[in-house]
Amino acid sequence: MSTPGRRPVLADSVRITEDAVEILDRRVYPFEHRWVRCATSEDVAVAIERMVTQSTGPSFAATTGMTLAAREARGEPPGLAAARLRKAGDRLIATRPTNNHIRDAVEAVLAATVDGPLPEAYGDELVEAVTRAAAEHDAAYLASSAAMGRHAAALLDDGDRVLTHCWADTYLIATVEAAQEAGKRLEFVCTETRPYLQGARLTAPTLVEMGYRPTLITDGMVASVLSDGLADVALTAADRVTMDGHVVNKVGTLGVALAARAFDVPYYVVIPAPDPRAPGIDDVVIERRDGDEVLHVLGRRTAGEGVTGHYPAFDATPPHLVTRIVTEHGAYPAERVSEHFGPVGRSGSPNGIARA
Repeated sequence: MSTPGRRPVLADSVRITEDAVEILDRRVYPFEHRWVRCATSEDVAVAIERMVTQSTGPSFAATTGMTLAAREARGEPPGLAAARLRKAGDRLIATRPTNNHIRDAVEAVLAATVDGPLPEAYGDELVEAVTRAAAEHDAAYLASSAAMGRHAAALLDDGDRVLTHCWADTYLIATVEAAQEAGKRLEFVCTETRPYLQGARLTAPTLVEMGYRPTLITDGMVASVLSDGLADVALTAADRVTMDGHVVNKVGTLGVALAARAFDVPYYVVIPAPDPRAPGIDDVVIERRDGDEVLHVLGRRTAGEGVTGHYPAFDATPPHLVTRIVTEHGAYPAERVSEHFGPVGRSGSPNGIARA
């Protein structure tokens, strides 16, 4: 049985210093532990766009990017300082349009400062307020992840073999830690997750750090593995879940869900909450990245000349293929998630928060 140990490297992959933000370069991890130094909020935005940070890393990068923006606005008068901060926030949000976690991080910082109680803040007051708001959001995000982890672990049986797809750091760590605390022995099968190999380079190494010996498969092996009974449950995170239960996640997730349904394997999705601004899948922008990325792996071209690449970075899984959506407040059937997260939840909690 695995035993809890030190925190995995990816649990602390974004750090802020007195004059910069340093981001662990996930494009070369785990082969290199290289940090990319971002001196400005624009540098942070570019780092997110270029996939320096992935998975839940961009949320933490966004809050630190807002802190840099506040520092950059230190010499501006109140109105201009607020405008600069909002502009930096818009830039950060635009880096990955499918993922709403960056948006929520930026808006939480703005709501606690210039769009909330401090509309005229500037100089050191603004820097201090943004720094504090960023830290509070990060702490809340980690607390939310821990709650999700407990709810996800409760769905897993002792001895379960768990298939993952493109899933690393915060949510995975929280789920595994909760399972360990409950004394549940788990095994993991990880897809490699083309074209950046996040499953091979991020998910699997994180599991190794936590005491497991995961099995790695190519993305095209999922159906075969499930048909052979080599996994008991499929478990992924999500970049966004709509109010009607569609799951938007790394491309290939739809294939996992289809195979899981075909071979009677439950499929669980972990996310803090559905996005109240996305009633349905038509309300989500699916990011389409440069097809040239598909023609390369780890910086080396793997396709012959004359080949054209196609790369929708995400796909959408309809709710009938999802067994449960696991949120910070509990696990719900995908097709009924809106009953628990609406303008006013069934418990009467405002802001779309339903208490489980």
